[in-house]
Amino acid sequence: MTFTHVLAVAPVTAIEPAVEWYERLFGRPADTRPMDGLADWHISPYAWLQVFESPEHAGRTLVNLVVEDLERALSDLAGRGITAGETRPGSRGVRFAAVHDPDGNRVTLIENPVAD
Repeated sequence: MTFTHVLAVAPVTAIEPAVEWYERLFGRPADTRPMDGLADWHISPYAWLQVFESPEHAGRTLVNLVVEDLERALSDLAGRGITAGETRPGSRGVRFAAVHDPDGNRVTLIENPVAD
C-alpha cells in the first residue's frame, strides 16, 4: 500500500473564529474553502491541515508541525498574538512547544535537527 498525502483534520466548534486563529498560525488565509464549515491550508505539497466545523469532536486533536527554527517560529507567532507554552527538550536534540486553538486542539511545533 502506498500513501500519497497526509491530511490532518482539526474539528472546531465554530468555523469562522477557528479560521481567524489558523490564519494567524500560518500567517496567511486558507488555501481553499471548499464548502461551508471547512478550510484547508496546504502546508507542503503532500500535507494539508483541514479545519472542519464539528462541535461534537472539537478540541481533541493533536497536530505536530516541524519547523526549522523553533525560537523564530515562536517569536513570529507571538507577533501574531499566539502564545506558546514552555519550550521543552526531547531526545537527541529535539525541542518543542505547543499552542492551542480556541477549542483546545493542540498544535505542537517541533524543531528536529535529527530529521535533516
